[in-house]
Amino acid sequence: MKVLIAIDSFKGSISSIDGSKAISLGIEDVYHDAEIVTFPLADGGEGTVEALVQATDGLLINKKVTGPLNEKVDAVYGVLGDGKTAVIEVAAACGLPLVASNKRNPSVTTTYGVGELIYDAIEKGYHDFVIGLGGSATNDAGVGMLQALGFSFLDQHNEEVGLGGKELQRIREIDVTQAHPKLKDCTFKMACDVKNILYGPTGATFVFGPQKGATVEMIKELDKGLENFAQVVLNELDTDIHNLIGAGAAGGLGAAFAGFLQAHLHSGVQLILDLIRMEEKIQGVDFVITGEGKLDGQTSMGKTPLGVAKLAHNHQIPVIALAGGIAEEPSTLNQLGITSCFSILNAPMSIEQAMDSKVTFDNLRLTTNQLFRLIQAVHINKSLLQLK
Repeated sequence: MKVLIAIDSFKGSISSIDGSKAISLGIEDVYHDAEIVTFPLADGGEGTVEALVQATDGLLINKKVTGPLNEKVDAVYGVLGDGKTAVIEVAAACGLPLVASNKRNPSVTTTYGVGELIYDAIEKGYHDFVIGLGGSATNDAGVGMLQALGFSFLDQHNEEVGLGGKELQRIREIDVTQAHPKLKDCTFKMACDVKNILYGPTGATFVFGPQKGATVEMIKELDKGLENFAQVVLNELDTDIHNLIGAGAAGGLGAAFAGFLQAHLHSGVQLILDLIRMEEKIQGVDFVITGEGKLDGQTSMGKTPLGVAKLAHNHQIPVIALAGGIAEEPSTLNQLGITSCFSILNAPMSIEQAMDSKVTFDNLRLTTNQLFRLIQAVHINKSLLQLK
């Protein structure tokens, strides 16, 4: 019996690494000699660095950088096993969890720390980058990041603008002459499934601003800032950053990466699967187990379980999906390549109980145990019938 486990984290509850351990134990409880291959996954958001570093036998680098509220925070980025590719989650430097709920204000939060992480990696000799876009507390269109990399954004008095989304309306000129000279040798791949343009009703501010603490009035002003910035970039650099697919990701960081660093947008989960060479690792597998905290409409639109299921389906391998809850119509998920899906909740409980990491660990192990008892029984009965 060979099983490949490739799950995302159950966000707010258990990491993909610990979840994989629980599932492995559930299989080993039944198949003591099972060959189990685990690839903790992510889709470009939380857990991307950890998943890729583990899967490629890479390393983690700690760096103190400027946090979203312009204070120092401890951040981590990774280097893949190839020894040349740096992996950065923008949330490590400007993520929403770094800002207390009563201090969330995208008018002042900055992406400066993201630029510091990139700068540090360049100075250490890494020129290829994978950037996980997601979970930012910012709405500054990546201007802070670019400032940390040496770009200058000047106001009408020819002075450098400050940090935060509110500063974008003041930008009148752009000076690229002092940008880090090695940027021209770097390649950037963005792992992101957000398709939003930069500004307007479907842009960064209107869609994602409220969850970052933006009030109705603040949203209008921040959106004007994004529009002004896009217009200045168009005038000064002859580059349209507004209409780029994914420009609105991470408060406009997508626009900064694509417009200034020539980054290319990739489906988060597909990029991760390619980097860990999942196509090779799936050969000879009897079952694939995937999952995340909740199987819902977003799952069917390209989240981690679906990416894994599509790959397994191409190789005609059965796929079991485990989740805390299943909001999507199961038949829809079945049509998209998931053979069967199961909730790991086995008794009525509060959300707080269900999100407890130990409860989730135990439920993942128990559910997997019961599923593989069934699989074992079917195999035994099939073998007995063949003997007759």
